[in-house]
Amino acid sequence: MKLERIPWPEADVPGEPLLKQRLAADGFESFVWRDEPGSDYQPHAHDHDESLWVIEGEIVFGAGGADYRLGPGDRLMLPRGTVHTARTTRGATYLIGQRR
Repeated sequence: MKLERIPWPEADVPGEPLLKQRLAADGFESFVWRDEPGSDYQPHAHDHDESLWVIEGEIVFGAGGADYRLGPGDRLMLPRGTVHTARTTRGATYLIGQRR
């Protein structure tokens, strides 16, 4: 797994059930998370792989000196141990998939 942003390839943004199904097919357990406008997560890392899929809103992840801006339908692959930040200006609802 490598750190990458994967944009949704179609015009219509998928709903939560389809995104949850895709995460499960990739071996991730997932749950919905909501960040209010102005949320700001300082540098941290996880002991598991994560895949985050935005349902609505926008969130910006910072890692390795780069920013990854995600909107509806966008997916972030975040390998275990990757030090990262996250922030929202308008708020965001997204699925967090975790895989050991």
